[in-house]
Amino acid sequence: NGLALCRGDVSASDCKRCVADAVSTIRKSCPYSKSAKIFYDNCMFKYSNDNFFGQIDNGTKYFMWNVNNVSNRVTFNQKSKELLSRLANEASGNPKLYAAGELELNEESKKKIYGLAQCTRDLSYNDCKMCLDRIIGDLPSCCDGKQGGRVITASCIINYEIYPFVKA
Repeated sequence: NGLALCRGDVSASDCKRCVADAVSTIRKSCPYSKSAKIFYDNCMFKYSNDNFFGQIDNGTKYFMWNVNNVSNRVTFNQKSKELLSRLANEASGNPKLYAAGELELNEESKKKIYGLAQCTRDLSYNDCKMCLDRIIGDLPSCCDGKQGGRVITASCIINYEIYPFVKA
């Protein structure tokens, strides 16, 4: 059983290249493994001798965050969660199980938060929503007050960042 997923905003050619690299790397790194997962910026690939289709796989989680802090942590965290919750609702009702969007952070700065939410397409709409809600709930433990963050599992991902990008 194998599954490849490219981030919803990645071109078809970049997706193809990413999956080919992932398959090549995983074959070299895990030649005798019955299951493996590999995550890149643009795609992920997993395989297993067990049937994992239609099951939420949050067993492996990766957290990444921007090292820079925001000036108003409370407002930024609240707006980020608002945006990602909206995107989780949109993604879980979309046949591609993907949604992206933005939310104005504040009128004075003209800065916005960009976000995306995506699930593997073997999940049901309900399981997609559940997967995304779980990892949105992980944000305070990894990304509190940071200018952006990403939580990746083998079934769903969220990504958000402030733009125009702020230099520290």
